[in-house]
Amino acid sequence: MGEIFNILTVPLSLFQAGAGEISEILIVLLIQVAIILAAAKIAGELATRFLKIPAVLAELGVGVAIGPFALGGMSFFGVGPLFPVPIVDGKPALIPVGNELFALAQIGSVVLLFAIGLETNLRQFLKYAGPATAVALGGVLLPFALGVSATVLFGFDGGGGWTSPQALFMGAILTATSVGITARVLADLHRLDDPEGVTIIAAAVVDDVLGIMVLTVVVGISTVDDFTLGTLGWISFKAIGFWLALTVVGILIAPYLEKVLEKFSSTSALMCIPLALALLAAGLAEYFGLAFIIGAFSIGLALSTTRLGHLVEAAMLGIVDFLVPVFFVVMGMLVDVPAMQSGIVFGLVISVLAIFSKVVGSGGPALASGFNMRGSARIGVGMMPRGEVALIIAGIGLSAGIIGQDLFGVSILMTVLTTLIAPTILVPLFRSGGSGVRRIAREEQEQATAIAEGAED
Repeated sequence: MGEIFNILTVPLSLFQAGAGEISEILIVLLIQVAIILAAAKIAGELATRFLKIPAVLAELGVGVAIGPFALGGMSFFGVGPLFPVPIVDGKPALIPVGNELFALAQIGSVVLLFAIGLETNLRQFLKYAGPATAVALGGVLLPFALGVSATVLFGFDGGGGWTSPQALFMGAILTATSVGITARVLADLHRLDDPEGVTIIAAAVVDDVLGIMVLTVVVGISTVDDFTLGTLGWISFKAIGFWLALTVVGILIAPYLEKVLEKFSSTSALMCIPLALALLAAGLAEYFGLAFIIGAFSIGLALSTTRLGHLVEAAMLGIVDFLVPVFFVVMGMLVDVPAMQSGIVFGLVISVLAIFSKVVGSGGPALASGFNMRGSARIGVGMMPRGEVALIIAGIGLSAGIIGQDLFGVSILMTVLTTLIAPTILVPLFRSGGSGVRRIAREEQEQATAIAEGAED
């Protein structure tokens, strides 16, 4: 996953450029962000008021419409294009938006997951850690197996069979889960603290760790002659160890951090310093092989147990409203509709398998872990969207020469469909009402809560 950091790194030429060039870059960025914010808010208002769908769907859709492969790539009256595809070494860049805009969008995803962590109930998170692990395992194994099988059966394996790099990589892409989109829907519905919501968020964290292990194996087999199980073991140990250490240390220091910040006379410090810790944790997570959003979520989760966490959550509303829509619009901009035309049938098959494998692969273990059919369906659908995670994985595969433009287009089609369909199904599943936990499990939960309250008294 280290390649992701390279993609997000702002080019050194930006800092070496003259004042005129830097000024031009800033002007373009400011105009781009202004258009993105205006388009996101207008589309979101129309979607929620008239179409009765979540604003996140409108933000993704408007991103496709104004992106570099649609209106954003056109010139009007001799001006533009406003969102051109960057050119690197004479070829279109893998990420079809400017580094500055993409980096700003990723900061938006960090802010989103930090806010989600603050809203998450830590006790609920730990209570459902077991089911979440089972959900994540099922949501990795079944998609990987189906992705590999479909690639071979449809002849996109390059003649290498079940162990070909192309087949293994398509399996790896299907294991991805983008928690950002589902988390946004759950937050809008105020269902983050529900058993299903907590399980989805926890499972997505575990899914990320498992997905990194799968991706490491695939890339290692495909690009490195001396790749060994020892290499995989070290990378896995480093990623899992960092995640657990960060979460535990965060929980332990949260009360002390709260006491220190209470001594500050500036109220803005109550928000800025925890946010700074989240950004630092995000950077360290990326360095240790985890997705950066996991670091931000861990800090938010640690602070959720303190009074400071609630103050930070309230103070961050303005930042969330500013940066998060930028993230989702830019995710929509990454969609290259023409690239989907190659291998369209295979792309549709992969998309169906991607949907089925998460609903069944994650929903099945949920059903066996105390959830009823309603709750299992919510969890399975909540794990469905691939979002930016699959796009980044696909970009790594393309840049490493593991997959070509045909499979890259298939990956994009699968990502778009799962990303758009999941919120559309998830909203009515939650709005239909009813508990997602089986009656026996619910009674056990109520008894445990009563015992805990009695012990506190």
